Amino acid sequence: MLIGGAAVLVLLALCGLAVATLLQNQTDTPPATLPSNQPVVEQSATAEGRDLKSRDTDQLALTVKEVFPGRSLAVSNGGSYRVLKAEASSNCAVAATGEIADLLTRLGCNQVVRATLRSADGDYLLTAGLFNLTDEASAQRARDRIRQMLDERQGRLQGMTAGDDTEAVAEAAARVGWQVRGHYIAYCLVTQADGERISSTDAKTREILYDMIEVHLNRGVLERRANGGVTTQPTAGPSDDTASQAGTRGKNSSGN
Repeated sequence: MLIGGAAVLVLLALCGLAVATLLQNQTDTPPATLPSNQPVVEQSATAEGRDLKSRDTDQLALTVKEVFPGRSLAVSNGGSYRVLKAEASSNCAVAATGEIADLLTRLGCNQVVRATLRSADGDYLLTAGLFNLTDEASAQRARDRIRQMLDERQGRLQGMTAGDDTEAVAEAAARVGWQVRGHYIAYCLVTQADGERISSTDAKTREILYDMIEVHLNRGVLERRANGGVTTQPTAGPSDDTASQAGTRGKNSSGN
């Protein structure tokens, strides 16, 4: 599925954000555009920055406290999310299924830190996090193959349940986005809390993906880790890859 509109292509290229649509059936309707004027994220300085291109130069493992430090998460455009559950695992396959899980393992992913959150209005459930791969080349290869595997329904990025009334995030059709920064892949998948099919033109979903991947994980967590400074610009990089995939309700754990 191709994203229509020059404005969308320009914005996605600017943000380095790949977005896939997990739908009950494939659709050719283009998604809504991402917000174009996101405020900057102010971050406190850290003792020293790190080169994020490889685990050789960025050896300190991520922690839940670093990525999701509180019970709520606020972004600078006024959005807020309630953190329902957060965890770190050395087994990246817990956050994916099928050939995507195998791919992450083969490419040296040794850690995933993720959380399941609820939007302020309660209408959306989402799982977002960071995969820690060997180096930037491995992360880029995984990024490209994930898109292909989602297209071919060979696996999925797996939502994480967080108690009662959160099954939809693991089972329902979803929108998912991912982005490479150094040896990390930042990702987020969004579902409707009621489990209903999510519209490919849903502007709120696009906003959530942007808040989580670009604003929080990239400009917040990874930028702070990289240099301890304040960033005012999104990262650059091509990112207009999209794919379609069904939800898992009524299917086996691999999504088939």
